[in-house]
Amino acid sequence: MSAGGTSFQQGQGASPFKLVIFDCDGVLVDSETIAIRVDQRVLADLGWDLQLDEIVRRFVGKSEADFVAQVEEHLEITLPAGWDHGYQGWYQRALDLHLRAVDGIEEALDRLVLPHCVASSGTHSKIRRTLGKTGLLPRFEGRIFSAQDVRRGKPEPDLFLHAAESLGFRPEECAVVEDSIHGVEAARAARMHVFAFSGGVTPASALAGRATTVFDRMTLLPDLLAGELPF
Repeated sequence: MSAGGTSFQQGQGASPFKLVIFDCDGVLVDSETIAIRVDQRVLADLGWDLQLDEIVRRFVGKSEADFVAQVEEHLEITLPAGWDHGYQGWYQRALDLHLRAVDGIEEALDRLVLPHCVASSGTHSKIRRTLGKTGLLPRFEGRIFSAQDVRRGKPEPDLFLHAAESLGFRPEECAVVEDSIHGVEAARAARMHVFAFSGGVTPASALAGRATTVFDRMTLLPDLLAGELPF
């Protein structure tokens, strides 16, 4: 059987995993398609015109601090404190109008029998706001981890390792569900198998690689987690 181009076998034994670590944006909440269009407007306003696919490659899955660092380096400027206050309304209005849960995620979570948590590049306030708006927050309460909790964000492995250690699991016992290039790289660096969701803004070809199962429908996830995987 194939899910988005990666072969795997199902139904040949219990899941090798004990914890599932979910990214938030693009995996739980369908925010990436909204955010990258606002990013494009913000960047243009700052003086940096980028196509959407380049925004995906550069920024999706990374932290706000990394976004600022790249802007400052490219434009050779230093953004003042509070530089983004005028733009926050752009993002908030777009999310208020269009944000929803990723198609199939509620069904997948209903069927998921393994412990699970969130580990996102977003701030704690942003994670709670988007999960709350989509009704998913109660499913993860008390098990939410942010890039704010670690020194280095994705694509470094720190956040995923922090989440696993905080909940008492070894890296090899964890599966990560991601949708971005940088998130997939972080999971691999943490020595965790990654289930890469290609139903969002990042194409399957950019997510495929070692220790990775690419899939394009969230309803497939529980069966994938229960299957015998090609390590």
